[in-house]
Amino acid sequence: MQSTVTPTHCPYCALQCGMNLTPAPDGTVEVSERADFPVNRGALCGKGRTAAAVLAPGVRLTSPLVRDEGGTLVPASWDEALDRIAAGLGRTRAEHGPDAVGVFGGGGLTNEKAYTLGKFARVVLGTSQIDYNGRFCMSSAAAAGIKAFGLDRGLPFPLEDIPKSGCVILVGSNLAETMPPSLRFFTELRENGGTLVVIDPRRTKTAEQADLHLAPRPGTDLALALGLLHLVIAEGRVDEEYVRERTAGWEDARAAAMAHWPEYVERITGVSVPQLRETVRMFCEPESAMVLTARGPEQQSKGTDTVGAWINLCLATGRAGRPLSGYGCLTGQGNGQGGREHGQKADQLPGYRKLDDPAARAHVAEVWGVDPDSLPGPGRSAYELLDALGTDIRSLLLMASNPVVSAPRAAHIEERIRSLDFLAVCDVVLSETAALADVVLPVTQWAEETGTTTNLEGRVLLRRRAVTPPDGIRSDLEVLHELAARLGVEKGFPTDPEEVFEELRRASAGGAADYSGITYRRLAEEDGVFWPCPAAVDAEGDPGRETTAAHPGTPRLFLDRFATPDGRARFVPVSHRGIAEEPDDEYPVLLTTGRVVAQYQSGAQTRRVAELNAAAPGPFVELHPRLAARLGAAEGDPVAVVSRRGRAVAPARITDAIRPDTVFMPFHWPGEGRANTLTNPALDPTSRMPEFKACAVRLETVEG
Repeated sequence: MQSTVTPTHCPYCALQCGMNLTPAPDGTVEVSERADFPVNRGALCGKGRTAAAVLAPGVRLTSPLVRDEGGTLVPASWDEALDRIAAGLGRTRAEHGPDAVGVFGGGGLTNEKAYTLGKFARVVLGTSQIDYNGRFCMSSAAAAGIKAFGLDRGLPFPLEDIPKSGCVILVGSNLAETMPPSLRFFTELRENGGTLVVIDPRRTKTAEQADLHLAPRPGTDLALALGLLHLVIAEGRVDEEYVRERTAGWEDARAAAMAHWPEYVERITGVSVPQLRETVRMFCEPESAMVLTARGPEQQSKGTDTVGAWINLCLATGRAGRPLSGYGCLTGQGNGQGGREHGQKADQLPGYRKLDDPAARAHVAEVWGVDPDSLPGPGRSAYELLDALGTDIRSLLLMASNPVVSAPRAAHIEERIRSLDFLAVCDVVLSETAALADVVLPVTQWAEETGTTTNLEGRVLLRRRAVTPPDGIRSDLEVLHELAARLGVEKGFPTDPEEVFEELRRASAGGAADYSGITYRRLAEEDGVFWPCPAAVDAEGDPGRETTAAHPGTPRLFLDRFATPDGRARFVPVSHRGIAEEPDDEYPVLLTTGRVVAQYQSGAQTRRVAELNAAAPGPFVELHPRLAARLGAAEGDPVAVVSRRGRAVAPARITDAIRPDTVFMPFHWPGEGRANTLTNPALDPTSRMPEFKACAVRLETVEG
């Protein structure tokens, strides 16, 4: 008997690479290439190739767990576990009000699950206190994109446009390790005669591929972008016609940039004036060019302004809303884009509607069959929600996130989680956060369920169920259905993902992220559909029925107009300011954090895969030889990194690929090497993004 091959997508990063899954007679699942999918064209990184290893019963949870009187998590029936959760959440709501119940989601949830989780929080629990870990991903880029363009979508063009551009400036992204299959687009860019500029404090594997590598001091990307715009103006490279016809607000942005002359920017960033001039030349001379940002410039307490400065550079040179040009953000999590579009984010309703917009509330309330006035208002952002645990928020329902490892000031957040009256976690594995829960529910994984995700291009994709989950496993949709019923809402929470998606289509119709013209059938037949994709109206005027004239989707945004009321992009004047915590005599070194190729996010899943652990077995501290010599540390010696928030210890990795004033730690591990013990939760005033990428630390040697 021949096994069935199921085409689907990787569970990890926002590329959502295509792959084929084939169940084997011994119960394992084979992952193989799927060359027809245009994003990865068959290529898979080590995480994708080994993704099926987490499906094994010995690796993942297979039974609900409840905490017994002795404080130990023990197996329980589904009814007992669900009853306990309903009782815990209901008791808190009754005693302290609905906002004493929090909900925290994840950027790995499918669109259907993210949509249902947001609906559950607002309709069943009545709480405003919902956010998700995608707040830590691209929220600054989203805020800046909305200010400038009126719309946030990670990339406003497909990845396939990158090799055809004349120049790409890649800011704060090590995609050779974070999303390796995408590197081919940049290799092809150079093969086609285009140039690549990489901006990163470290000479990463990505930076080694660049025509020009700039290594600014962490936290100075805003000054760098302003310095480049200053040179564009001074050298007469502004596209005056474009600025006049397609933008607004130029004069104020111009004045702000002119205050950042090259020598001043060199002193702030450490990037030389000749390098600044060469970057401007490489960016401005070709007919087309792009700026792509990632977490480096975004995970700062001024991340929104920083991204805004890079957008201003694109606008001043006529690079946005033109073929093979523009600004884009490289989203990190698998469904970080869709996860916030449909209701997990504290201030948003499905379709990227704003929760404080009366028309948006009325539209979604009608789809949900509730009174618009019953919907709560905007709640706390992710870090602020976690910081309020145990005080204002007494109980928490958490899905697909591991903030004990991933949140800034992680030791404090772990304390807040431990102080809760009640914690319920739905996850695939017993993460460090799940291990603290009162109830843990084992839920289906990517290969065991059907659902949609939206990748970094805004391409909506269909993940297909390829294998049957083990006995004792239920989907997140089934969990929310059962909890809703126990909490008094019998209808409105279907367990079939396609039924949920059909409701999501109606809820998103007319919104910025309009999915109403997308169906499972279309997704199965096409290589995904780019939003916005409004429904076609048939001859009878029914927008819910597909016609032969269905909207094709929108691979490329802004070619005719921007999504602002007058169709013009907005310059936003910004000025350099320092990071929230500059080095001083007590903490003289800068820490920056990031990822390594073999691990993903908090490592909750990848740290359970032997092949990946062999490649990246634990944390490390990357430091320059001069800094190591001053410290008296040799390669492999344990080094303590100390900030105002705590202490982490990991082996030294000595390299001249990092600035002498900076150390780097990957953030995938718990325990004494937990990098996020150190990081600063200072928040961007607009996006509420914490400043993961720069904080002051000191180094100490460790005996033994």
